[in-house]
Amino acid sequence: MSDVAAEHRKAFGQEPQVLASAPGRVNLIGEHTDYNQGFVLPAAIDRRIRVAAGRRPDRRLRLFSLDFSEPCETDLDASGLVRQPGWAAYPAGMIAAMLEAGYALGGMDLTITGDVPLGSGLSSSAALEVACGLAAQTLYGLEIPGARLARLAQRAENHFVGVACGIMDQFISRLGREGHALLIDCRSLDHRLVPLILGDNRLLITNSRVPRRLVSSAYNQRRQECQHGATLLAKARPGTALRDFNAEDVLGCAGLDDDTRKRCRHVVEENARVLSAEAALLQNDLTGFGALMNASHDSLRDLFEVSCPQLDWLVERARETPGVHGSRMTGAGFGGCTVTLIEQAAIPGYQERLAPYRDCFGFAPELYVCTPSGGAEGRILEGKDSG
Repeated sequence: MSDVAAEHRKAFGQEPQVLASAPGRVNLIGEHTDYNQGFVLPAAIDRRIRVAAGRRPDRRLRLFSLDFSEPCETDLDASGLVRQPGWAAYPAGMIAAMLEAGYALGGMDLTITGDVPLGSGLSSSAALEVACGLAAQTLYGLEIPGARLARLAQRAENHFVGVACGIMDQFISRLGREGHALLIDCRSLDHRLVPLILGDNRLLITNSRVPRRLVSSAYNQRRQECQHGATLLAKARPGTALRDFNAEDVLGCAGLDDDTRKRCRHVVEENARVLSAEAALLQNDLTGFGALMNASHDSLRDLFEVSCPQLDWLVERARETPGVHGSRMTGAGFGGCTVTLIEQAAIPGYQERLAPYRDCFGFAPELYVCTPSGGAEGRILEGKDSG
């Protein structure tokens, strides 16, 4: 964290009072189930957004990012906060959501950096929201439970950024635990830690380098299709979300058009896969877990139709590699990353199989070996009065 503290001094001429960070995440299984009130199984990763923060005597919010060239400055009022373009919409939206919820915040300077790859499906946006929210909370001595801060971060993205995301990304970024995945019931927000005993295996993330832009993608369209399907299914039996139905309900509903039926089938079958995946991990059955990862990708490709040629190519190369238990796209799709459960000794063989990727697509993928990490952390710097 020393880098962001030093840059804060350069940007604002004062020592920061608080340091905070929040991780990106990889979703192991359970894609497009979160906003359908279903189940997800993400893990926080050891790539983080880091924030240095200091109080101001006025009502100004000043933002400086080491990763973007343009600083941002605005007032702590609704009209000023919601007008921010680009990257600044996320921290400004988080502060706006906290103020809207009644939390007493004053002016502040925030310096931001991180190593969560942008637009890759590893949830850099949620990490940014949670890190800035926790920095503000710590700076002003506010008592905000972790799940509550995650909900505020979700509201920031829904209402101030314009992405109709579910709760998963913000929840795991705030509440992740080292060496564990987190099974989340996205209806009740009940959650339980699931040991992720990898042994000689690793979580290998491959960034296709096809950027995801959820605001302009078909993400919101898919969400609308799911809501439409749930409404039609509810005419036959009680239910308010796809969480309440099963595959037989979907296949037997005459009112569903072909595309909506495929979207609904993916969600209800993916929910079942998440619960089976938890059982496999509790038994340390990595082979069974990998098979569920494979089935998840096939469903996302064929039924939910959110994969792309680059992601499919990467998954195929992984499945051809001895020592791979399973591989799937992770995140909302339309680009981004795959996650592969692989024996550590098999990683060089997988890398060799990726050599033709540049010839096929014109650019090379990036690989990250990730460790299941802890969630967001914030601390007051020694000798600094954060109030």
